[in-house]
Amino acid sequence: MTRDKNLEIARLQQEIEAHIGIGQGGLVYNFETGANGKEKLFLITVNPRHNQSFLFHATEGSDRLDALRNMLDYVRTYKERDGSYTIQWSVRGENTLQTSYFRAKNVLEALDKLFYDRDPNSITVFSVNLNPIS
Repeated sequence: MTRDKNLEIARLQQEIEAHIGIGQGGLVYNFETGANGKEKLFLITVNPRHNQSFLFHATEGSDRLDALRNMLDYVRTYKERDGSYTIQWSVRGENTLQTSYFRAKNVLEALDKLFYDRDPNSITVFSVNLNPIS
C-alpha cells in the first residue's frame, strides 16, 4: 500500500500546530536541501500583533517527512527540555517596545531565534531574561 505523502505532510503539520497551540497561518514550514542531501526544516512563527516572524526550531531529516517527524518529536517535549526566555526588543527607528518569548537551550540560542533571517542591525535588544521554572 502506497501512502499519499501530501496527506502525511498535512497530518504532521496539523499535529505540530496542535502541540504548539498556534492556529492556521501562524507557522511557516521552510524546507531547504543541505549540501549533504538531507532536508532541513526551519519552523517559523508569525506574530500578527507586531508583524514579525521568528525561528521556532530547526530539524533535519532524510526527506521532508522525516524532517517533519523530527519536528513533531521536538514539539512534543520542548517545554521539558528547553528554558523559557523573555526578550524585550524594538525595531530600529520605532519607539515601540516589543516582548517575545522563546524556548531555547541557552540565551545565545534564544537570540539566534530572534535574529533568524534578518539583519542583526534591524532590531535593538533591551533585555533577555530566563523565566523561572513553573
